[in-house]
Amino acid sequence: NWARRFAMQALYQWQLTKQDIGLINAQFLTEEDIGKADLAYFQELLQQTPLRLDVINKALDPYLDRPIVQIDPVERAILWLAGYELLFRIDVPYRVVINEAVELAKTFGAEQGHRFINGVLDKAAHTIRQDEVPPQQR
Repeated sequence: NWARRFAMQALYQWQLTKQDIGLINAQFLTEEDIGKADLAYFQELLQQTPLRLDVINKALDPYLDRPIVQIDPVERAILWLAGYELLFRIDVPYRVVINEAVELAKTFGAEQGHRFINGVLDKAAHTIRQDEVPPQQR
């Protein structure tokens, strides 16, 4: 999903540069490839995720093996996006959220980053999306 991909890249840039989200959004809107993305969803992810980091971090923290600040910035951006979707976009099935996050990690993350992402999100989904995860998978 191009919206997730661009949002992850923008959140990565935000972490490294501390630029205003609005400026980063404007920069991404001038990229020629942005037309591939669902712009409304890209903007929602980019603008809403940073506003809800306290809630997202609190939801993910029990499933992390280290503080979120010690996680690679690419993987942290992926976790934040997926955390946002698990918590606030219940219209997106949890399996889709996890699969998209794993694919981003395979493309942009460290060598075994996708396994870490999958493990954290799978455990988090069992709590966050209790009504959606079948009992035999809990």
